[in-house]
Amino acid sequence: MLAQSVFVLFLTVSALGVWSASGFNKVQNGSLSSDNRSPETSEENCSYYKVLEYLNLTKDKDLFAMIRPVKNHRRVTRVYIKMILYAILDVREVDQTFVSYVWIYMKWFNEYIKWKPKDLCGIRNFTVPNQVLWKPDLTIEEMIEKDKAPPSPLLQIDNHGYVVYKNDQVIISTCQMHVYRFPFDTQSCTITFKSIFHRDYEISLSVYTNNTEITKWSRDNMRAQYEWVFKNITVQKKTEDSLGYNKTSVIYTISMSRRSTLYCFNFLVPILFLIILDMASLLIPDNGGEKLSFKVTVLLAVTVMQLILNEILPSSTETIPLVVLYCIGVFGLMLLSVIETIVVMHLMEKDSESQESEGDPALNAEQNDEKIKVNCRNSLTAIHDDETDQNTPSPKKDSSSQRLDVSLALDLFSHELDEVKKTVSLLSSRRENIGYWTKLSQKIHKIFTVFYVGGVVLFLITISMLWIVADDD
Repeated sequence: MLAQSVFVLFLTVSALGVWSASGFNKVQNGSLSSDNRSPETSEENCSYYKVLEYLNLTKDKDLFAMIRPVKNHRRVTRVYIKMILYAILDVREVDQTFVSYVWIYMKWFNEYIKWKPKDLCGIRNFTVPNQVLWKPDLTIEEMIEKDKAPPSPLLQIDNHGYVVYKNDQVIISTCQMHVYRFPFDTQSCTITFKSIFHRDYEISLSVYTNNTEITKWSRDNMRAQYEWVFKNITVQKKTEDSLGYNKTSVIYTISMSRRSTLYCFNFLVPILFLIILDMASLLIPDNGGEKLSFKVTVLLAVTVMQLILNEILPSSTETIPLVVLYCIGVFGLMLLSVIETIVVMHLMEKDSESQESEGDPALNAEQNDEKIKVNCRNSLTAIHDDETDQNTPSPKKDSSSQRLDVSLALDLFSHELDEVKKTVSLLSSRRENIGYWTKLSQKIHKIFTVFYVGGVVLFLITISMLWIVADDD
């Protein structure tokens, strides 16, 4: 009996020892605790404010306005953003910049701002300085110059914890210009909102995606459009990789078309008039230097128009704009016209040189005519004198001598007529030989006129069709 008691006592002590050892091990391993939750998984320890307390940075009150207002850092802050275009201030083709005046609306949820209006005299919302609360660090990716006007100094908060920020600003942003169809081009410039530091699992941007409504709002509030006509505005949300982190961005695309009427009447139509004037100069005779000087003057006028165009269009464009092809084509056609005038004048000059070397047929003809007139006058005078002598009685002259004088005068007159025939035939033969280069130049001028007018008409039709069917890209 004593042995059994000792054996039972031994088993009891052994069991207590084993239980005590296992309990001690559990305590050491942290599996036994009065609270089943670990301090690291506590909700209040997941906020950024706990980190500030742990780092003893709570004395700086400004830090509270710079951290994201969530009680658990795993929660995403959703920022609602909306932009309305108020004015198109400028579009600089040479600098490839877009200047716009916009109105920006942002709204987000702050988990630390909540109250019951009935406890505070029915106050549901009010405004506070924007330095005392956190704001999303959103930036515009295309902006190249900061707005000189100060941002809005106030934030509006309501009893549900929502914060609203409204601001209007002038945005100077980069915009790649497509001037292939200038001045009938359409430009599309983008304004992209994105966070600088926060990733997509910290800040998520939400946007009102009804493009029709956004376009209507912007059109109704449009104040100025410069030389452009606002067409529409579209918005899309995109998530992209930025330096190894995914970030959400909102892209507003503004489409606008250029007012081309002024450019047509100040640039395109004058060049068209110059090419018409050059075609009309084909009717000017080629035997003088006025035609060549006139064509060179018209050609220089087109050169001046090209210099003006060079100051408007950007030099960094990859494709040659149609308006440049238009100017170069007109310049090339006028250059061919000037070359044709030089060739024709050169051929006609060869006739003048041959006339100088062989003598002037007109001058020779005049001299021969004078000789003939003098001879005929002398012959008639002689005949008249003979008749006078005949009427005067003279015993020395008889009838035979009178007949001899008349026959001599007739022979002299017939000889003079033969000389006139020879001179006329020689003059006509010389004129035919000297006018060869002139006739050749006239044929060249007629053929060139037909091809020149046809080429100008075909060029103008082709460039017009390209302006109509070409794309802006």
